[in-house]
Amino acid sequence: MPSYRVTLAVGLLRPGADPEAVLPAAAAAARALTTVEAYDVGVVRGEARVTVRFLADTDADAHRVADAVEAGVREHAATSGGRLTRRWGARWHPA
Repeated sequence: MPSYRVTLAVGLLRPGADPEAVLPAAAAAARALTTVEAYDVGVVRGEARVTVRFLADTDADAHRVADAVEAGVREHAATSGGRLTRRWGARWHPA
């Protein structure tokens, strides 16, 4: 089964949102649909980014998971720059 990852920039938190809840919400949204391999939050060029790596049978399934992850994060914060990639060998390519 192919490995995919979705990366989202995380912006302003919603009023009353707990910043510690953003990453678990992203992982839980993916976990509700598929197996989650890893998840992480990092800062790239001063911007917080959430990454969730997961398994999916097809690109269409992966897009559904990526949409769910984005919806899960948007419950807590604004998002932008969503990107879905698929692993081919040692590299990640747009899905």
